[in-house]
Amino acid sequence: MWLSAANAQETGQSADEIAKELANPNTSLTSLKLQTQYYAFQSDVPGLGDLDMVKLYLQPTLPFELANGNTLWVRPGVPFLVNQPVFDTGSRRIEEESGLGDVTLDVQYGTTLENGFLWSIGASTSLPTATEKGLGTDFWTIGPGFQIGRVTETSVVGVFVNHQWDVAGNGKSGLDRPYVLLGPNDPAVSLTTIQFFGIMMPGNGWSFGTAPIMTYNHESDDWIIPLHLTVNKTLSIAGRPWEFSVDLNYYVETPDEFGPEWMVGFNIAPVVENVFARWVQ
Repeated sequence: MWLSAANAQETGQSADEIAKELANPNTSLTSLKLQTQYYAFQSDVPGLGDLDMVKLYLQPTLPFELANGNTLWVRPGVPFLVNQPVFDTGSRRIEEESGLGDVTLDVQYGTTLENGFLWSIGASTSLPTATEKGLGTDFWTIGPGFQIGRVTETSVVGVFVNHQWDVAGNGKSGLDRPYVLLGPNDPAVSLTTIQFFGIMMPGNGWSFGTAPIMTYNHESDDWIIPLHLTVNKTLSIAGRPWEFSVDLNYYVETPDEFGPEWMVGFNIAPVVENVFARWVQ
């Protein structure tokens, strides 16, 4: 039985029950996840192999329960980048830039069935909100996405897939970025993202597993593939559920010219009330 977003706090649900609900990508709980990620980069270009950056990423999960029993999930993502290295493939020079990146938005519609099967379909988009040219694509992008999986009392497994194309914008800077990778002759976005997830929930508010985010850039013919590990702990602090987690990525496939080598992240996510849910009730 899954918890409702409105009463998870008031009914005194255990941290273990809330941890199981948060592990479900089709969760009915509203959370405000703040991720702090440290990246180290690699390159086959001399002098570019010792670069790093910090990424702060705010990603709320806003579920809206609909009259037919299904749910609409809205997940905006707001990145702030500190000293992101930007490699210009033309001049082969590196610069460091800080500021707001491109804001993303995932919208999915679906449900978790009584037998544990979960599904959702929807769309993903990004907005050209970057405050510096090297922190975003300067494109509006959009594309379809879907998710399937299965939930049991002790595990969640599945896959999320989406693809995005550029539909508007200039995007002609010719910069290589860690996740977009535009070359001077490829002023376009055609990016497939695949996330497999397998999370185990042994109890006492703990969960652990893997959920690597793999990307394939159709314009530059580059894969970015990490080995990923995550460990999560859910606690009740002053009557409010909080999830704390640590993520580790080691990239086994990345563009030779410039790309991420490893990432470590520390995340906090309080469970809150979805005040916007009243709009659809």
